[in-house]
Amino acid sequence: MKESEVNIGLINPKSPTNVGSVMRAAGCFKADSVFYTGKRYVRAAQYNTDTQHASRSVALIGVDSLLEDIPAAMKIICVELVEGAIPLTEFQHPDKAYYIFGPEDGTIQQDVLDKADSVIYVPTIGCLNLAATVNVVLYDRLAKSNSTIANDELIRQSRDVNNNRKVKKG
Repeated sequence: MKESEVNIGLINPKSPTNVGSVMRAAGCFKADSVFYTGKRYVRAAQYNTDTQHASRSVALIGVDSLLEDIPAAMKIICVELVEGAIPLTEFQHPDKAYYIFGPEDGTIQQDVLDKADSVIYVPTIGCLNLAATVNVVLYDRLAKSNSTIANDELIRQSRDVNNNRKVKKG
C-alpha cells in the first residue's frame, strides 16, 4: 500500500470548467482519484477543460455517495467555510486523505461534516471558487510535506513547450 494517498470528492459540481481545473490540479499535485456526485457535471462534461489531460492518469469517477468504500486508513477532510472549522494554515495533512469539497452554490451536508475526521477552511476574505480551493489545499499539502521536489529538472519537465527561459545569475 502507498505511503501517501490523496483522493478528492466533489459534491454535485455544476461547472465543467471547475471540474476540468480540479483535474488539472489533481494531475499537477499527484492526486490519485477525483470522485463526484450529482448530475450537473455529467450534463456539462462536453465542455471539458482538462487541458493537460490529467484524466489519463487521475481517475474521474461518478458515485452516488462520496462516503462509500473509503479505506479505513484514509482520513476524511471536509473543506468548507463553516463555524468551528480549522484554518488551513494550522492544519497538518494526514498521509492518506480524502478531501471533500462542497458545491459552488451550496454547502456540504451536515451528515458528511459529522463523519469527517477534520473540517478545514481556507482563511480568505470571501470564498474562493471550487477549483481555486482545491489548488490551494493541494499546494498547502505539498508545501508542508517532506517529499517536495524542487529543481531545474522538474521545471524542464513541467513547463510549457513555449517556455525556455532561465534566470540569469550574477
